[in-house]
Formats: sequence, structure tokens, C-alpha cells
Amino acid sequence: MLGELHTAVQRIAANVEKVLVGKPDVVRISLVALLAEGHLLVEDVPGVGKTSLAKALARSIDCTVSRIQFTPDLLPSDITGSSIYNRQGNEFEFRPGPVFANIVVGDEINRASPKTQSALLECMEEHQVTVDGKTYPLGAPFMVIATQNPIEMEGTYALPEAQRDRFTARVSIGYPDPAAELAMVDEHAGTNPMDELRPVSDAAQILKLVQTVRRVHLSQEIRRYAVELVSATRRLPELRLGASPRSTLHLVRAARAQAALAGRDFVVPDDIHAVAVPVLAHRLVLTAEAQAARRSPADLVRSLIQRVPVPQATPSPNGQYTQNAGTNR
Repeated sequence: MLGELHTAVQRIAANVEKVLVGKPDVVRISLVALLAEGHLLVEDVPGVGKTSLAKALARSIDCTVSRIQFTPDLLPSDITGSSIYNRQGNEFEFRPGPVFANIVVGDEINRASPKTQSALLECMEEHQVTVDGKTYPLGAPFMVIATQNPIEMEGTYALPEAQRDRFTARVSIGYPDPAAELAMVDEHAGTNPMDELRPVSDAAQILKLVQTVRRVHLSQEIRRYAVELVSATRRLPELRLGASPRSTLHLVRAARAQAALAGRDFVVPDDIHAVAVPVLAHRLVLTAEAQAARRSPADLVRSLIQRVPVPQATPSPNGQYTQNAGTNR
């Protein structure tokens, strides 16, 4: 099954990289979020390819896709749907909103008010929508890929902590290096690669790959290590809000997906390290003093990775890996 996963993921990654040139690590984290049954937040300045990444990933999978342009006048019912009175039947009937899709692309999510952003809370966590006291389940797979500009940009609202905590990972694309930007000019100047993008997978295959990731072995020592790493964020004096228990679950799910992408059916500490910053950093809230000192949540997570004891793996006679007592990196 890992062979099928590797082949399918390679196809999707190659498809996305036709649009987003020179950013393999960003594409990898996007696929980790997909296979971990999570949601992805893409945060960066305008023009670096946030929406292109979201749309390319969505188009690479043959499933239902919807796109929501978040604006200040957007209402929660514009996302979830609403009950409409049917004159013929003399009753109210529910008209589903754009959130009823396998992949929902939310463009510039922080341009809508917190009230409208909160319409996604139930959808992202419970995969359902409740309108007028009635609950409607969402299909599987279900993934929200949201883009946002930095909160210092004019006309934006900071995402509430509860909203950020529901995103499995956050990535920042950043500016391309000169070689990648030149390749982008050569390839994209005359045509739009998005127009030529075709699906290379489908919803049924993604669900099979998700099941494969769920079966990736997670030893008791690795579980403890993940818990210790997340717990350490709650004791940092630079933070007024550390990572939640939900982030622990997201961290181990993402580590399983990372291990599967690496071709292994078991998780090692390096898998935790590879996903720790994208999974944890956006959930941390700095103190005013730390902000004034220009401390970065990502830097704090990296420092914890260096300080928290890591379980040491040694091969057992049957070829499996067992964990010994941890030591500092």
C-alpha cells in the first residue's frame, strides 16, 4: 500500500509543481495535511501563489471543489447554506452552501469578519453543518484550504484562536529564488498552467491513502515525545497561549503522513521534527514582551525541538525499530 501511496502522491506533487514552481517543501506540507485528514492555512503577502497552490491541489483530485471569496460583507449563511421557503411545498427546504464539497478553497479568509469566519468552526472539526436545529453531514474526504494575507495588511481581521487551532498546518510560500522565478516567467508568460491542469487522482483513492496513513505505526515512546513537545509550549514564558491538546492529535497525524511519504510504515522522531513548525507555530500566542523582542513562534518551536529529549531508535533483530531512553539533540 505504501508503494501505491508514494506513486499517487508523486503524481499529485508533480501536478501542483506545474503551477507552483520551486516550492517542493510547501507542496509536501500541503500533501501531509491532505493525508492527515486536516486543513491547510496558506499565509503570505499578495502575489506569491497562495491561491494558485490551493486551486492546483484541488484540481489535481477529481472530486467536488468549491471556492469562497471572503469579503467584509460575506455572511455565515453564504458559506453553510440556509433554509428557503418553498411555496409549492408550503415548507422550508435547506439549500446547501459552498462548504458542501470535498475540497473548499477559502480565498483571503481574514478579509471576512470573525462572525463569518466562525461559520467554518463546526465544518472543520465535526465535518457537519447545523442550520435551524438540523444537522447535515459533509462528504468525505473534506478539506479546507484557506489563504490569508498577514494581519498587518489593510482591511484584514486576525483569525480567532479557535479558528487557527482547527488548521492542521500553516505554510508560508515566500518569494521564489531567481532561478525559480525565471523558470516561472519562461513557462507561465504565454499560458496559464492552471487551464491545462488535469486530475491525477480521485476522492476514492484519497480515502484509500488516508486509511494507509492511519495504519502507520506510532510507538508509545513517539507518542510520549509528541505530548512532551506540545506540553513544553505551555510552559514557555514568551507565550501567553501554548498549543492545545488538539494540536497534539494533529501533530501525530501529520507525523504519520510524513512517515508514509518517506516510504516508512512507522514514525521516527525526524517525522515529528519535519512537521512540528507547520503544525504548532500558528497556534502559539506571544506575550507583548516577546512581540516587542521580535520573537517568532516558529523559532520557539525550533528551540523546543533542540531542548526536549528525543527517543533514540535502534534496530531490533526482526528489523523493527524500538525506542530507547531519550537524550537531547
